[in-house]
Amino acid sequence: MRRETVKLPVQKAVHARDIPLPRYMTEGSSGMDLYAAVEGVITAMPGEVILIPTGLLAAVPNGYELQIRPRSGLAAKQGIGILNSPGTIDSDYRGEIKVILINLGKVPFEIKRTDRIAQMILCQVPRAVLEEMDELPPTGRNDGGFGHTG
Repeated sequence: MRRETVKLPVQKAVHARDIPLPRYMTEGSSGMDLYAAVEGVITAMPGEVILIPTGLLAAVPNGYELQIRPRSGLAAKQGIGILNSPGTIDSDYRGEIKVILINLGKVPFEIKRTDRIAQMILCQVPRAVLEEMDELPPTGRNDGGFGHTG
């Protein structure tokens, strides 16, 4: 089955002309890998939060967002996550995309230029119209949450 394609205009920051553009690594990939546009080596100590530039700017089409998500391999093998996961790049933002990494592992983690640090996914975002009601329609669950199923 052929996937729908959407044009996503991007620009490289001056400090990131040598950084590869994000790309899908396999035919079935949902996300494109983002690369670190750091100078030298940055070390994230255990428990440390660090803002990593990607050198990428994007003109996200109206009605869409870019979601910035962790890479599963970094999470499983190194304990590296994204603090505000998923991060959102709104359609009216034109600044550099940066990734808020957190080292949840037990050892320092080094980030070098062009390391793949996160993935971005283009998602359609419908606009909600809130409809205030005196009472919501019931469900079998109603207000059960936070582990109510066991």
